[in-house]
Amino acid sequence: MSLADYKIRSEKEQDIDFLWEMLYQAIYVPEGEARPSREILNQPNILKYLCNWGRQGDIAYIATDLSDNPVGAIWTRLFDEANKTYGYIDKNTPVLSMAVLPKHRGQGIGTLLLNEMIRKAKDSGFISLSLSVDPNNPALRLYEKCGFVKVGIDGTSWDMMATLDKK
Repeated sequence: MSLADYKIRSEKEQDIDFLWEMLYQAIYVPEGEARPSREILNQPNILKYLCNWGRQGDIAYIATDLSDNPVGAIWTRLFDEANKTYGYIDKNTPVLSMAVLPKHRGQGIGTLLLNEMIRKAKDSGFISLSLSVDPNNPALRLYEKCGFVKVGIDGTSWDMMATLDKK
């Protein structure tokens, strides 16, 4: 399949289960290691990425194939000092999360999703986006290519931030 075989759309209410699947897929697992149980999604520091989805400032996009099957997702959520998460910078910087189903990785879908979210964040008046990534995760190269820079370390992961120009 080529990139022309995929489209990006805004999330719909019925996409919440897929977003939870993407949150699970976003958990980096080094090659050769076993994926954690899905129970990991119930840990408070992970649960907060999607719990009560649909609050003010929540934005998500879904990548679909030509049959409208979801294959990837990207979302942002605002947090504050009292409710920090991985990648948190400040209350005005949305924290970004994304994942693509394993069989669709490496085809440019993540780039499409990330470019769309950066456009939306700029249009919404945000001046930056942040995220957390394991430095061994291949997605790191995509984030760097799209302007994210390392601003800190939290455990074994890097906190990264992109400053959005107003073009």
